Amino acid sequence: MSFIIYDVAFLIAFAAFVFFFLYTKRENLKREGLLFLYKAGWGIRIINAVGKKYKKTLKVFSYVSIACGYILMAAMFYFFARIVYVYATMPSIVREIKIPPITPLVPYLPQVFKLDFLPPFYFTYWIVIIAIIAIFHEFSHGIFAAYNKIKIKSTGFGFFPFFLPIFLAAFVELDEKRMAKKSVHSQLAILSAGTFANVLTAILFFGVLLVFFSLSFSPSGVIYDTYPYTTLGISAITSVNGIFVANPTYDKILELADRSESNEIKSGSRGYILTKDSLQQQKDGNNLIVYYDSPAIRAKLERIILAVNGKEITSVSALEKELAKFSPNETITLTVGGEDGTGYNRDITLGENPENKNKAWLGIGFYQQQQKSGIMNKIYSTLSSFKKSNVYYAPKFDGISVFIYNLLWWLVLISISVALVNMLPVGIFDGGRFFYLTIFALTRSEKKARIFFAISTYAILFLIFIMMLFWILSLI
Repeated sequence: MSFIIYDVAFLIAFAAFVFFFLYTKRENLKREGLLFLYKAGWGIRIINAVGKKYKKTLKVFSYVSIACGYILMAAMFYFFARIVYVYATMPSIVREIKIPPITPLVPYLPQVFKLDFLPPFYFTYWIVIIAIIAIFHEFSHGIFAAYNKIKIKSTGFGFFPFFLPIFLAAFVELDEKRMAKKSVHSQLAILSAGTFANVLTAILFFGVLLVFFSLSFSPSGVIYDTYPYTTLGISAITSVNGIFVANPTYDKILELADRSESNEIKSGSRGYILTKDSLQQQKDGNNLIVYYDSPAIRAKLERIILAVNGKEITSVSALEKELAKFSPNETITLTVGGEDGTGYNRDITLGENPENKNKAWLGIGFYQQQQKSGIMNKIYSTLSSFKKSNVYYAPKFDGISVFIYNLLWWLVLISISVALVNMLPVGIFDGGRFFYLTIFALTRSEKKARIFFAISTYAILFLIFIMMLFWILSLI
């Protein structure tokens, strides 16, 4: 919480600085549509120098950039279709996502909506990442324009007047008339150059992320994220919280259950645990998913296990091997801790494994080791693929390690996201004109290109409206 205070203070100070800067330089401030643009000549000399000096390299990269543009556009079509499908057919997942489908990533969004599967996102992250991504993106447009002998009129940054005047976007203003006279290949290369730069940025900083992680974190424990569970028929339940149930029904079970985390369910001599929230989500059907009654769930054991009887644990297999040394009803000392890595000891008596009574059992599960579905889970898993499943990595430099790691993680994710979104065939993105030029090159008809461009734009806007509608319906 203390860092958020500093972060908000930085946001206020930064906004005040930009207010003052824009006021003193207001002669360079112009309004175009919804945006205020601050026009200057920053970087034009560098852009022209690179564009004119490395002609052979840029010629090769022009083909790579165009190919990358088509790949990104195809990938975005796939992801967009998947997202629409999820919003239309999976209201339970949409309720878990919580946020509207077109919500921009702004500071504190994961914290406000409690998106626990994402790292925290601060204004400090946002301003650094936007600056890196926008500058690389726009300078790449400019470099390919200079290579194709198109004049760069100005560079600068823009912002929406109804938000705080903080750095939202960089731009490179080109001579559009001269660009329109260039070949389709040249125009496609210039348009795709920004997203190509975003891909290169993601690759570069993913490498930096790997190196930084290896130097700043070390495996120091395991993180379990569920408890062993099974399916139990309602008719087989004999008691709830010690109260005998004759002719059990769902409503009777719900009436006897409270809101604690350890409602005791029994079926004959076998005990189980069930929360009321979980019970309420299973009102349809004749079976219930229940947790086995286990030492871990009864003790409300902390999620991070660092050691067993002083023996350091660095992997799930190491934990399993260590627990195998003990017998049921033996008491062991677990060193457990929180996300800050501080550990303390807790004594816990092991139980009997439900499948083998001679085997000691702690009663924890590792859901991350199973294959997760969903686009966000796949993206998160890909960006964290270098981390072993369910292993707790302790930061070597306290909060600094975590802060920089999260910054780099967000930079890679947002670079990929910007590259994908920017290739949507919609008028406001580079992908819009990229799509238009592609149709024109195939048909040699400006009329057909305009028609297909309009169809793609309105179709995507309609699908966004449909997603918003299903999001609203999921909340009702």
